[in-house]
Amino acid sequence: MILAPAPLFTDLFPGPDTGLAHWTETPDGKKLRVAHWPLDGAKGTVLLFPGRTEYVEKYGVTAAEFAKRGLAVMTLDWRGQGLADRLLPDRRVGQVDHFPDYQKDVATLMRAARTLQLPRPFFMLAHSMGGAIGLRAVMEGLSVQAAAFTAPMWGIHLAPHLRPFAWGLSRLMPRVGQGHQLPLGTKYDPYVTSEPFENNMLTTDQPMFEMMRDQIAAHPDLALGGPSYVWLREALAETKHLALRAAPSLPCVTFLGSNERIVHIGRIHQRMKSWTGSKLQIVEGAEHEILMEKPAIRDAAIDDMVRLFLRNAKN
Repeated sequence: MILAPAPLFTDLFPGPDTGLAHWTETPDGKKLRVAHWPLDGAKGTVLLFPGRTEYVEKYGVTAAEFAKRGLAVMTLDWRGQGLADRLLPDRRVGQVDHFPDYQKDVATLMRAARTLQLPRPFFMLAHSMGGAIGLRAVMEGLSVQAAAFTAPMWGIHLAPHLRPFAWGLSRLMPRVGQGHQLPLGTKYDPYVTSEPFENNMLTTDQPMFEMMRDQIAAHPDLALGGPSYVWLREALAETKHLALRAAPSLPCVTFLGSNERIVHIGRIHQRMKSWTGSKLQIVEGAEHEILMEKPAIRDAAIDDMVRLFLRNAKN
């Protein structure tokens, strides 16, 4: 596997200064950026699956917290976001041609982890859209020994009266050549730059919100706005498909903020009830991004994750 040096904007996060980034290519020819934070004596590696609109620098602070607890971290820019290949001429719009294409990105990440000889065993931590990608991956045998999810996108929060319109328009618009357009109510600008901190749906921690805003301002190429109709069509179909499949046989913990307003809460409860050996943790007062929440919240969540990971670690 060919890995070429890639930029990692270390000025953007209070994380370890050991981080390295690499360009690599998926089986279908998409350029991805993978990043990892090496750690001497690591007890394993956390494979971190980001959410929609995210980029590797955002998780430097998370890598630092795992490093304190003895675990290395590896993550990536999914196709269509961060510094990976964008899939539309207008790079502000989120796009995926087929949702299972993200599994090619997962396979590429795993090959990179093996090429770099990252410390084993491997564990998975998946957030939001990464939670949908990660769920399919573990259902299909991803080689990890335990999984943690934060606000996984196992369904999209839509008002009941709007759900039929979302399904209908996400199918109609691509058929009439408008699949690249933004659905109503979404914006070309990133959420953190177009919305105020007050009553935002991501975090109750203002310093973390401002960190995300500053990262986008410093490096606009990382920015991503709303998803296309094609992305919406694919996401709705994927989450419906995943809901029909049996839970994998894998130790799991899922964290859900009590004020979650982005993903479908009911789907998370349904999945966790059917997942043997799993635990659902409701985080009181938290919004969507548990790992970007106030220090006490994110520290407690990471402590729980590390306990699960190390309890299930087998060399």
